[in-house]
Amino acid sequence: MTPAQLRGGWAGEIGQAQFLASSYLKYAVDYDGNGRRDLIRSVPDVLASIANFLLAHGWKRGQKWLPGTANYAVLRDWNRAQVYYRTIAVMADKLAR
Repeated sequence: MTPAQLRGGWAGEIGQAQFLASSYLKYAVDYDGNGRRDLIRSVPDVLASIANFLLAHGWKRGQKWLPGTANYAVLRDWNRAQVYYRTIAVMADKLAR
């Protein structure tokens, strides 16, 4: 990405996944096959990069993600703000129903 393309939060988060630069380097993937890892404009890249991060941090496919589970701890690794990971868990639970 060029400097002009780097848009994000005040703390340096990149794109829809809110990855910091170090997470972008480790976990971002080019899932749409265009040769770029684009966490701003490519939904396939965003979703695949999030999945890559979660798997690398111990996500267990098919398991629950509510408080007290291993997957809940993985959500906490993604973003340490309690309101953030709690909201993700609650909304994911509602969408799964």
